[in-house]
Order: sequence, then structure tokens, then C-alpha cells
Amino acid sequence: MSKMNRRRWLTNAAATTAALGAAGLSSTLGQEATPRDKQRYNFIDVSPREQIQRRHLPNLPLITQDNKSVRFYDDLVKDKRVVIQFMFARCKDICPVITHHLVEVQQKLNGRVGRDIFFYSITLSPEEDKPRDLKAFAKRHGVGPGWTFLSGKPDDIKQLRTALGFTYKDPKEDADRNNHTGMILVGTEPLTRWAHCQGGADPDWIATVIRTEADAPLTGEVGGLKQQDVAVSLKSPPAATASQSPSKHRHGQMRQ
Repeated sequence: MSKMNRRRWLTNAAATTAALGAAGLSSTLGQEATPRDKQRYNFIDVSPREQIQRRHLPNLPLITQDNKSVRFYDDLVKDKRVVIQFMFARCKDICPVITHHLVEVQQKLNGRVGRDIFFYSITLSPEEDKPRDLKAFAKRHGVGPGWTFLSGKPDDIKQLRTALGFTYKDPKEDADRNNHTGMILVGTEPLTRWAHCQGGADPDWIATVIRTEADAPLTGEVGGLKQQDVAVSLKSPPAATASQSPSKHRHGQMRQ
């Protein structure tokens, strides 16, 4: 047997490494390597915004409390700041509490709801909650303008709820519609910013979360809370000329 010196050991180690590289690490782990002639990757250039839309913001048909047909993404969410909750009109526990809180939040936002922030409440019981029921629920709780209540086909509502993340892994828990009424979803769709917030929290805190998510990325600060985002330009917009509308240059103002 030849003597194993340092040079021979290094030579053998290099040969072994090369062999492993040729065979592929998967073969070493007991997995069949993919033949080179079968390695096909079909990458599609899709923006993060479009990816989120495809996966989480399906353009499903819905019906408003005024019996108007709308599309979830195209008509309600695209290019907007939104606050979304799930509820049902016959709920006796958490739904009235959260709706009451959101009514206070709507007032604290000083007319912004319906102007540059939009509230949406989606029923979890579309079989029971007809548009007239949702309209009566909204009136009973003192809901103001800019807040839309929505129903639709049961399968579409379930798909929308799942896409927005209002789900439980346990099928039994997921089947209990009360489990999906405690949170609200806050989003600025064109900036792909989405956050959950407890609907049973203090209305002042909920309003602060909404303002921070909606405005801080564009202004850098809201009420002393700083939340800079390197992906968003914080430079001041150019001054408006006499022929330009000042609202188009206001910090945080979204195009509707």
C-alpha cells in the first residue's frame, strides 16, 4: 500500500469533491439528481404588488349594502388605503363591539373615511345577510359615509377570507365564524403594506395604527411615531403651480 502523504491526501480530496459536484449533492443524500437536460425554469417577471394581488387580493364579485355589484380588487382595494373586517349582522358578541370601536375610529379620522381611507365590512354569513340586513346593521350602529358593507356567494366569501389570512389551521376552529371577527386588516395597496390590528383594542390605538400605516411611509412620522421606509421616497413634492390642484401634491394623498 502506498504511503498517504499530504499531497496525495489533498489530491484524493479534490477528486472526491469534484465527483460529488458532478453527481450533485442530492445524490449524496440519497436523492436522484435532476438530469441537466431536464432542468427547465420558467421564471415570470411579476412585480411584488402583482404577486400579492394574485395570491391575496382576488378580484371576486361582491354585493354592497345598496345592492350594487362590485369587484373586490378593481373597485374596492386597488390604489386605495383600506380597513377590512369580517362580521355578520346576527352576531351578538364581538361584532357589535368592534363595529362600535370602528365607528369611533371613523370619527377620529376626521372625514378621511370615504376620501382617502375606505372601510369595508364583509359578512361571514352571506346566506343570511342580504344587502338590506347589512344596511340595517350599518344604520343601527351609526356608520358614516365611506364605509361599505359587503356580501356575496358563500364560496367567494370563503375564498376571500382565506386569501386575506382570516383562517385557522384547525378545521373545527376555522368553521367557527366567530373566530374571524376579532381582527381588522389595514392596508395601503399601492405600497403593498398590510398589517393586522385587534378590533377590540382602544379606538385611539386603532386610529393610530391606521394613520401610521397609511401616512408614515410617505411623511416619515405620524404623531411623533417614526416609521421610515427606504422603499418610499420621503422627498418633498414640487410646489404646486397656479394651474395645478394642491391636493395632488399633498403628503400622503393617494390618487383615487
